[in-house]
Amino acid sequence: MVEVVEDIIMDSDENEDILPKSTEEIADLKKENGNQLFKIKQYRSALPLYTEAINLCPDTPAYYGNRAACYMMLNRYQEALEDARKSVQLDPNFIKGYTRIAKCGIALGDVVTAENAVLQAEQIQAGCVSNEIKSIEKIKQFEADANKAYGAKDFRKVVYCMDRCLDEATACEKFKLKKAEALAFLGRYQESQEIANDILHFKKGSADAIYVRGLCLYYEDNIDKAFSHFQQVLRLAPDHAKAMEQYKRAKHLKKMKEQGNEAFKNCKFAESINLYTEALQIDPLNRKTNSKLYFNRATAYSRLIKIKEAIADCSSALKLDETYLKALLRRAKCYSDIGEFEEAVKDYEKVCKLDKSRENKRLLQEAKLALKKSKRKDYYKILGIEKNASDDEIKKAYRKRALVHHPDRHVNATESERKDQEKKFKELGEAYGILSDPKKKARYDSGQDMDDMDGGMSDVDPTQVFQTFFGRGGGYGAEFPFGGGSPGSFSFQFS
Repeated sequence: MVEVVEDIIMDSDENEDILPKSTEEIADLKKENGNQLFKIKQYRSALPLYTEAINLCPDTPAYYGNRAACYMMLNRYQEALEDARKSVQLDPNFIKGYTRIAKCGIALGDVVTAENAVLQAEQIQAGCVSNEIKSIEKIKQFEADANKAYGAKDFRKVVYCMDRCLDEATACEKFKLKKAEALAFLGRYQESQEIANDILHFKKGSADAIYVRGLCLYYEDNIDKAFSHFQQVLRLAPDHAKAMEQYKRAKHLKKMKEQGNEAFKNCKFAESINLYTEALQIDPLNRKTNSKLYFNRATAYSRLIKIKEAIADCSSALKLDETYLKALLRRAKCYSDIGEFEEAVKDYEKVCKLDKSRENKRLLQEAKLALKKSKRKDYYKILGIEKNASDDEIKKAYRKRALVHHPDRHVNATESERKDQEKKFKELGEAYGILSDPKKKARYDSGQDMDDMDGGMSDVDPTQVFQTFFGRGGGYGAEFPFGGGSPGSFSFQFS
């Protein structure tokens, strides 16, 4: 055992000349080991080695530069920026330090810091930061374009410009939140909130991130929670202009909506329409609340029997929220009320896709039946009678109109008018043939297709109906109470 120890001591004595003899050498060894780990992308393992080197030799610029590079690979740009600044403080000609300051400034969206570092680097070695210069120019251009688009409320372009900025400034909180705000204005609330939540995960006191979350809640018609977020922002940043503006707007919108609802409950429909109209002008971007305001106003219009206005408002509500079931139901009923049954059927079909309840299916079937009825001839209208007319009223109506429209009365009329009168005479025969037969009348009233049944409209001969109704002996015309005529025609004598 003793011999082994002596061997180790001897080996140690023999290799004494290759062991580090100074703090500087130890620090340099730490740095080299860190570099080896950096090359194989083991950044987390390399980082403490660079720190140890710095602790041993705190005045060596390269150590700070290496740790700055490591921080950058870990997306810890603020810490990287501090190390890069320290490196150039120690050596004003340390060009890698200025390059890393520029890269960190770009990643953080700090264009001023990046431009100053580029200027210093160019003075030491011209052309060494050409890529950084291009990145800075790109950020400046797209940020300027985004500001113009924001002023014009072109939020899709804002999102596009911010994405281009973030291609370079990957860690810029300002650009991320500007994109999130634009997404909220576009109604893409989930994407917007995810960005805000990611930032709040690392920076809980970010007033801008809390503002974005409040904005999403406001546009999702969750007004009370939105209020609490805006108030929190104003506690953190009393001069936050956007939060103050949105807070006032949300408060005003809520007030006007509630006043409109109160007027409606009190049957002051015209007043409620005015209040809803004023509320709709407060924030055109609030799709969720505005869709409800349009629906509420449509309901008020329908109470005033202004059906076309009600339909227009339901359409506006559905344009903002295509799954708004109440608006679909209201518009479908309005279409039915004015006889536009095809549109009513379309809406009820959409309703059933959203909610296949028994009641909604019943409404769809009723609309389809009404549509079917609407496409048939209205025999009651042709005879000029009400739907509850008695048999005698049906007969009297037919007698009166058949005498008026019989072709023999219009033999001297123009060809066009004769055809028109023949058509009317035929329709009168059909109408009387159906409505004077209790079974056919019942089928007709129930909406059944008369042509699909035995003894339907195709079996109705208007001339035969006329002859049967007025009575006939051996030939045409002679036995009619209003005159004679030749076979195949009727001669009317009118006073």
